[in-house]
Amino acid sequence: MILSIVGPTGVGKTKLSIELAKRFNAIIINNDAMQVYKYLNIGTAKPTLEEKEGIKHYLLDFVDPTINYTVYDYQKDVRKIINDNKDKNIIFVGGTGLYLKAALFDYRFEEETTNNNYEDLSNEELYNLALQKDKKMLIHKNNRQRLIRFLNKENSVVVEPKLLYPTIFIGLTTDRNNLYKRINDRVDSMIKNGLIDEVKQLYDNKINSKAINTAIGYKELYKYFNKEISLDEAIELIKKNSRHYAKRQYTWFNNQMNIKWFNTNYNDFNKTIYEVLDYIKSQTNIV
Repeated sequence: MILSIVGPTGVGKTKLSIELAKRFNAIIINNDAMQVYKYLNIGTAKPTLEEKEGIKHYLLDFVDPTINYTVYDYQKDVRKIINDNKDKNIIFVGGTGLYLKAALFDYRFEEETTNNNYEDLSNEELYNLALQKDKKMLIHKNNRQRLIRFLNKENSVVVEPKLLYPTIFIGLTTDRNNLYKRINDRVDSMIKNGLIDEVKQLYDNKINSKAINTAIGYKELYKYFNKEISLDEAIELIKKNSRHYAKRQYTWFNNQMNIKWFNTNYNDFNKTIYEVLDYIKSQTNIV
């Protein structure tokens, strides 16, 4: 059995994955693009050793942040893990939808890449070209660098929207006001628990990679260390970017996958667990 737990940042995916893994004696595969990197711990909300409760986790905390680990790399690694663990229950958990789709669907990549800088094209023309490649892509038309990277490097071709492995997709959600409050509170907690020191160590080691420039919580604090913005502005920007990311996650998952959504009961999380277990029981003969 393969389960996939998805949803926006800060909604309770990690906690649910641990409880289900204990119930089904399952392994867990991370599908958060930033949690693959070493040293990016607090800002990515990477599960601690205590939180993992002895459950075997794969594709977590194993890539040096100076290395550009791509969705193509992830697909190769995760397919091997799935094939090596055919006799086990597997739980995917994370919020990076493209990684999950590359893992479980017939999502193919061209290994050869181009290096076209598209200097002769406007942002609007780049955007339209990217839509021709994938009409569901969600890159903003003003994000020229990412559009070029998408056209050059992420040469992915969906042969057909075919699920390669039978999977139960479970989504956790909550109302927007509560989610945004939880995100804001979690950022405050990250700051209190040492996020600034964590990022400063990376900054002092002169690590300025794609991972750092992409990861929320890191790219904003780098601006602070570069004296481009104040600390208060950096913290508010982390909260703002986290909220916007959560909104994009909802849009992506709702458009791309057939997910059964559950409202997280933060007052009694066991109720959420039992609701999910009942749903899994209705889909399988395992429970």
